[in-house]
Amino acid sequence: MVYHNTVLTEAWTTTMKAYWIAHVDVTDPARYAEYTSRAPAVFAHFGGRLLARGGRSEALEGRATPQRSVVIEFESYEQALACYRSAQYQAACAHRVGAAQAEVIIVEGI
Repeated sequence: MVYHNTVLTEAWTTTMKAYWIAHVDVTDPARYAEYTSRAPAVFAHFGGRLLARGGRSEALEGRATPQRSVVIEFESYEQALACYRSAQYQAACAHRVGAAQAEVIIVEGI
């Protein structure tokens, strides 16, 4: 069985969801606020749903805990990529550049 882009269950096949996982260290809170005021509307436009945004976190292994961790769920890997690559998100993202150091990955999951 190949498990790429689908989850096989007893009676049906469903497309796997995708998750943006971002670790962010904010260096300019005022400029970063411009990003956070614009980006959620773009996520929603592409079907994204914020699951975690800030809040308590603790690094149990690996690098030090970032100031913020963000998890966004999308219906598919393709939607997550389309959101990131969209002109709308890149325009919002321009406000993050220079205001925060971010690591962003997209992970396929269930």
